[in-house]
Amino acid sequence: MNLANMKIMLRDDDESTANPRAEELRLLEAMLFASAEPLDEKDLAARLPDSVNLLEALATLQHDYASRGVNLVRIGGKWAFRTASDLSWLLSKETTEKRKLSRAAIETLAIIAYHQPVTRAEIEELRGVSTSAGSVDVLLETGWIRPRGRRKAPGRPLTYGTTEPFLSHFGLDALGDLPGLEELKGAGMFDGRLPAGFSVPLPSDDLALQEDEDPLEPGDLDLGLAPRVQPDSDD
Repeated sequence: MNLANMKIMLRDDDESTANPRAEELRLLEAMLFASAEPLDEKDLAARLPDSVNLLEALATLQHDYASRGVNLVRIGGKWAFRTASDLSWLLSKETTEKRKLSRAAIETLAIIAYHQPVTRAEIEELRGVSTSAGSVDVLLETGWIRPRGRRKAPGRPLTYGTTEPFLSHFGLDALGDLPGLEELKGAGMFDGRLPAGFSVPLPSDDLALQEDEDPLEPGDLDLGLAPRVQPDSDD
């Protein structure tokens, strides 16, 4: 065996030693690319050999893609490939904005995100103004909020919470990743001096109904989601 062949064999041995899990990473990568929706760790583990350390493989794949045009991110407790955050502004030029949320809808969404589960009356109390049905309807149509249950109170009003598409759209792994008071101040979201004792609530990721909530009733999930009836052209 000549020196050149020995170098080739040594290089091949080094590569196989340094990357013994290439096939499992390729399989993991393929599953994530092929899926239209984020995948949870249970689904990923079920399709991989039992010998694979899933968390280690995900961390390796995440590191491999950290400097690329797409990154492996954890959203709502699930994994997916997403456009690198520093490139998203380039691609946004190619998207069509179908609907721009009103200020009222944005405020309503923020209140639901931080205070969920919350009723329409509670939203109005926090905003200090009446909340039109249109704001909630728009948010229901985007799929960013959903009816959770019914408050155990007179009238049994619906309670609202955010959804997984909300987390996905804003690139959040969990509601706890929402910005806190200091982050909001740094982003210029608050003007002037804040009242003494003012704080931003820590939102909960608990999907279970709270003690003051009853389960939804038949038909509740259809509220606000039915297509609006357009007036006849002769009217």
